[in-house]
Amino acid sequence: MTSRPSSSLGGTRGSAMLRLRLGFIVIAVVISFFGARLVQLQVIDPGAIATRAAQEGTDTVELPAERGAILDRNGTELATSVSGMMVIADPQMTRAKAPEIATLLSDELGLDYFETLERLRREGTRFQYLARRVPATKATAVVDSLTEQGYKGVSTQRDPIRDYPGNDVAANIVGFLGEDEPLAGLERTFNAQLAGTDGKARYQVGGGNRIPLGDHNVTEARDGTDLQLTLDQDVQWYAQRVLRNAVESSGSLSGTVVVEEVGSGELLALADYPTYDANKPLDGANTPEEVEKRKTDLGSRALSDPYEPGSVEKALTFASLLDQGLITPRTRITVPPELERAGAKPIGDHWDHDTIRLTAAGVLARSSNIGTVLAARESDKQKLADYLRAFGLGQRTDIGMRGESAGILPQGAWSDGSRDTIAFGQGLSVNAVQMAAAINTIANGGVHVDPSLIKGSATTDTGQQVGTDHVTTRRVVSEQAARDTAEMMELVPQSDGVAPAAAIPGYRVAGKTGTAQRVVDGRYDGSFTVSFAGFAPADAPRFTVYVVLHRPQNGLGGGGNAGPVFAKVMTYLLNKYGVPSTGTTPSTLPVEW
Repeated sequence: MTSRPSSSLGGTRGSAMLRLRLGFIVIAVVISFFGARLVQLQVIDPGAIATRAAQEGTDTVELPAERGAILDRNGTELATSVSGMMVIADPQMTRAKAPEIATLLSDELGLDYFETLERLRREGTRFQYLARRVPATKATAVVDSLTEQGYKGVSTQRDPIRDYPGNDVAANIVGFLGEDEPLAGLERTFNAQLAGTDGKARYQVGGGNRIPLGDHNVTEARDGTDLQLTLDQDVQWYAQRVLRNAVESSGSLSGTVVVEEVGSGELLALADYPTYDANKPLDGANTPEEVEKRKTDLGSRALSDPYEPGSVEKALTFASLLDQGLITPRTRITVPPELERAGAKPIGDHWDHDTIRLTAAGVLARSSNIGTVLAARESDKQKLADYLRAFGLGQRTDIGMRGESAGILPQGAWSDGSRDTIAFGQGLSVNAVQMAAAINTIANGGVHVDPSLIKGSATTDTGQQVGTDHVTTRRVVSEQAARDTAEMMELVPQSDGVAPAAAIPGYRVAGKTGTAQRVVDGRYDGSFTVSFAGFAPADAPRFTVYVVLHRPQNGLGGGGNAGPVFAKVMTYLLNKYGVPSTGTTPSTLPVEW
């Protein structure tokens, strides 16, 4: 009898088939999962996935550019970059001990605790700034202290600090930097040139560490370019100190001194007071009100504050009359006690007098409003307006400073009344640099030369090219008219003139005082702006100096308040630059007839 096969063989075969089928199903599921993931990576969102992978595998570090220096005409640094550090963190390494690290950093560096804590814990990044422009020794000491205490993830990188070696010297011109950007002055106007371009370094990382042989890409920083000014630091410093003393002793609201080299138009000093320390621009301003008040000191009043020039303008009026051949320095003028005007208040002088007989030179020397108006009435009104525009009034100097006022010189046809008041400096407004350049035209033999603050050429943040390379000149009055005006102006600082305090022993000085009513909120407020403009040596001019004091409280005019400042600054200039006396005889033009 033949035996039957065992039934276990069929059971074994069935189990194997079942396991095989289950294996195929598992394989199919796995393949389907990877297929779906592949579709997601390559089709649905490849960019985001790649970016996330790159971010998780790279570390990007900023490489700060070194800011260009701001230099005076001799290469002395007015603003420069010195060694500093940024303190940075890797949140992946600092997150666990963030409260302890934030406490130490806020205590040592004065950082806001909660903002620092948030940066130390921030997700999705391995690079966070904690502090910028920290002195190198201080930053290194803080990081070393953290390391000694066992805290990891905080380090330093090069981050130059802006320093102003002269503190307040030319601060109103140079400006200063904020935490992340320039906030005032030339630092802001020429930021593109000074700042340069920061670089970047990207490194491949793994496990929180840089991979030595991994991919890396470095874009080097491009340092900023220096900006050289026409200012002389020594002259600027001296002018600021003399001006400060004058403002404080006279109780003035503010003041300005402009120093211009006659032939070139280059500004050697542009002093303002009050001013500030550019290293600590808001020092002492602890409330919002104090901060707003301090902001008024951050710009240059020499350019931004328009005012009526007063009698300094008479020098321009007489130069234009001389150029037209309408008068000579010896022209005889009968000056009554006051000058009646139709429908307007009579014009008077700053002193009471009966009818007097003055020459044209005497009218300027005594600063007679009445005599100036009588002389100006000989000129066509439009002709006088054209001369004043040629002197540069009513238009910005565009020397490269933000916020410059163009002043006001009335446009269109002038009335008789406008011609009368403008002739002696009322009814128009100027800025100090503009008026200094106008007086400098007389010193420069009748040729107006654009004032300049920048050596060479530079481009402002508005795209305008400025500097000594772009200076233009134009003849305004003849050389003879300028020489005659200068001789007339020589009488002002002489012993019988209105500004003997502006005289400089051994030198011929030409000058003109100014006392003008101040316009506040569109009306005269009863206070005054006093000034003195002049040049020396009068017969071979090297420098023009213009001094302006706003709202002095001691009752003195331009001769008594601004004249001594002029004399001190001009004496310093003549000595510093070794300008000898010409040794010629001062003007002896007659004052009366």
